[in-house]
Order: sequence, then C-alpha cells, then structure tokens
Amino acid sequence: MKMKKPSLLERLRANKGSGQAVVVGVCWYTETGWARVKETATDPERFEATYEEWRTMAEKSLLDLAGVGISPVKVTLDPDEFAAWCTRYGRKNNASARARYVSARLRRSGGGGAGTTSRRDSVAGGSVRR
Repeated sequence: MKMKKPSLLERLRANKGSGQAVVVGVCWYTETGWARVKETATDPERFEATYEEWRTMAEKSLLDLAGVGISPVKVTLDPDEFAAWCTRYGRKNNASARARYVSARLRRSGGGGAGTTSRRDSVAGGSVRR
C-alpha cells in the first residue's frame, strides 16, 4: 500500500522544534501583476477567482505559516521578469515554475539573513511547494 506523502506544511510543522530556522518564500503579486500572470498561466484554475480572494487567502497563509514557527518572506513576482525567466529556463507559467522562481529569487536575496541556518521553500498560487 502506497502512503500519501505529507504536505510541505505538515513536514515544516514536524520540524518546528529542530532549532533550524525555516524561511519560506511566498509568491506575492500586485493586483495588475496577479491578473497578468493568471492570464498567461497554463493552470489558471490554481488561482482564486479575484485578486481580493487571492489576497485574503495569501494573508491567511502568512499567518498560518508564522503560527507554526515558519518565517514567510513575500517575494513579489514581476510578470515581465517571470516571463523572461520562464523563457530562459524553458519553463511554462505554472505553479511549479512560479514556486521555483520564488525560490530562486529568495536564494539570490539571501533568504533568512546572514548567519542564520535555514531551509528555504516556496509557496506559489496558494499551494505550498517544495
């Protein structure tokens, strides 16, 4: 019998007491950027119906992550930069690519700050991705 793999949030909760800081990149949008990314996404069904619904869900996700000891970092996804990144790496605009883009941006920025031991994961389109 195949067991279901725990979600990233479940794995992060389990590691909460490990002493290791966990930094999670959260894909963040402006209202215009959200509409542009959704419009070109191969998985538009992964997006909420409106920006306001997305914003409500995203704010709740930030609180949920912080509530289990995870440090969420908003990473604003610029549609033009993301499109160029997708072209450069041969990716389609989907949840996986958005999560990888956020992770790459977080790594470039140093994530949790100098001198911290951290794991870096990302959240895209409301779904936690690793």
